[in-house]
Amino acid sequence: MQDETAGGSVLRPVRLPTAAEEVADRLITAIAIGEYLPGERLPPERELAQILGVGRSTVREAIGRLLAVGIVDIRRGRNGGAYVQEAWTSASADAVRRTLLPRWAEMEQLFDLRCLVEGMVARVAAERREPGDVARMREALDRYGSARSPHQEHAADIAFHQAVVEATRNPQIALLSHDLLSRVSLGFPIEPYDGAPAVYQRALAEHSALCEAIEAGDAQRAGEIAQGHFSITNEALREVLARGLGENRGRG
Repeated sequence: MQDETAGGSVLRPVRLPTAAEEVADRLITAIAIGEYLPGERLPPERELAQILGVGRSTVREAIGRLLAVGIVDIRRGRNGGAYVQEAWTSASADAVRRTLLPRWAEMEQLFDLRCLVEGMVARVAAERREPGDVARMREALDRYGSARSPHQEHAADIAFHQAVVEATRNPQIALLSHDLLSRVSLGFPIEPYDGAPAVYQRALAEHSALCEAIEAGDAQRAGEIAQGHFSITNEALREVLARGLGENRGRG
């Protein structure tokens, strides 16, 4: 009988990931789900450390790992920093799997909760909106419709939903919405963005319908549209996880 302990196949020490490895995985996953798009600069080191609750040296090491696998490029000078180069590389599948799988049951619960809460946000916005709120929604909607790049689309999408939240006239509702976004987005308070043409067209149509319902004061309709609209983010995360699992199986 072979002594398994001699070869270390059973009783070898369990290797725990370092904080830098965990931060790198979260950043790689955040980029994979579209929180930060190719060409965009990641937040400064100090800001990332604050968001993630780690030291700056940990962030620096994590960024170095992203640089090593070609996900970011470091630029110097006045506008220097870590810029996203690729949304997905050979390192992405493993990072996505390690980041999402352990928390997936909770993520599914958060998806459900967020859709319900954002439906409530839209209903309240329809009941309390003022002309200035509708004007801001219309402006963001126009910017979204005329966007010429994923960066412009993403910025306009964020501005539109911010205008909806502000129309509730309740800072606590805004905080609740922000908290759920951060939890769904792995701690980064940025809406994941899927720039696929079909998703863009769906979002544009739903933004328009939601704006019209809020402007008309149709709370029930606004809530229904918003509740369905936020499933776009849920579907994007499911697709990213499926891709990560598929590539891992392909290597097996």
